Amino acid sequence: MLDFVEPSDTAAGFAGTQLLWDLGDLALAQISTNGLDFSSLAGHIRRDPIDHWLVTLIRDGKSQTTTPSRSFDAEAGSVQVHSLGRVFEGSVTDSEMLLLFVPRDFCRDMGWGLDMAEFTVLGGGMGTLLADYLASLAQRLPTINVGDLPGLLGATRAMLQGCIAPCSDHLAEAHDPISATLLERARRFVQLHLFEPDLGAERLTRGLGISRSRLYRLFEASGGIVHYIQHRRLLAAHAALADPNDRRRILDIADEHGFCDGAEFSRAFRREFGYCPSEVRAGVKNGPSNWHIHEVQTAAPSERLSQLLLRLQAQ
Repeated sequence: MLDFVEPSDTAAGFAGTQLLWDLGDLALAQISTNGLDFSSLAGHIRRDPIDHWLVTLIRDGKSQTTTPSRSFDAEAGSVQVHSLGRVFEGSVTDSEMLLLFVPRDFCRDMGWGLDMAEFTVLGGGMGTLLADYLASLAQRLPTINVGDLPGLLGATRAMLQGCIAPCSDHLAEAHDPISATLLERARRFVQLHLFEPDLGAERLTRGLGISRSRLYRLFEASGGIVHYIQHRRLLAAHAALADPNDRRRILDIADEHGFCDGAEFSRAFRREFGYCPSEVRAGVKNGPSNWHIHEVQTAAPSERLSQLLLRLQAQ
C-alpha cells in the first residue's frame, strides 16, 4: 500500500498493530502506530498499481501529506481522502486511525466527487457525519453477520455519496474535474468495446476526442492504457472460465477476450492471478468473486492486506 520510513530513534522499539475487516467490496483497517514517515508507491515501477481511494479517520494523533501541488494537515476527528495511485508523501505522529479502502468500481456514479476530494480534509458538518459513521461502523462490525454485508455496503455507499460529494463542490482546486470526467468516460468506453480487437489507444483517442498524451496521463495510475485494457479482459475471461454453464474451450474464451495465442493467454493469466486458466475451469481456483475467508486467515499476517487490496482491485 505504502512505503514506510523507519523513525530515526527506534532504540526503545516500534509498536504497530492492524486489524482488518473484509467487507466483500470494501476493506476497513483499524491501525495503531508509532510515528513514521510514508510515501506512495505510484512513482515506483510496479506491474499492478493499487489505485483505490483511501478514506481515513484519524481518531488520535496528527498527519501531514504533501503532493506535487499541495500540502495539508489533519488532526484527531478529521477525515481525509488519498488516492493510492497518485504520488504523495507525509508523516504521522503516534496515531490511532480507521482506513476505508474504496475501489474505484465501487462508486462509479460518484467517482468525480471522490476525485475532486482527493488530498483534502473533509470539513464542516458532512465531514463530521462521515467521521461518526466510520467510528460507529468499526464499533459494530464484530457483531455483524456475513448476511448483513449487502445492506452495510449500500449504507456505506450512500454515506460516501452524501458526505463527500457536497464537500467536493468547494474543492475544485484539489483536482481537475475535467480529467476525472474524462477518466470515467474512458473506462466506460473500454467496458463497452472490451471484446473488440481494435480497442487500443488510437481507438480511445478518436472515441473520446482527446490527444494521445492526455489519454496516457489519464491511465498513468493504472499502469497505462494497454495494461488497463488487458486487466479488464482477463477479469472477464476469468468470470467466463468460472461459470459452470459456460463449457467452451479455454482457447475459444481466450480468443473472444482478445488473445489469439493460447500460450500468451496462459502467461498473462498467470501473471495477473497467480494461477492458470485450467485451474479455474477445473474449480481448483475460484478467484476474486468467490473468495473464501480462510484464504486470508491462513495467509501470513504480512500478506493479508496485500491479498485483500489486490482482490478489491480485481472486482
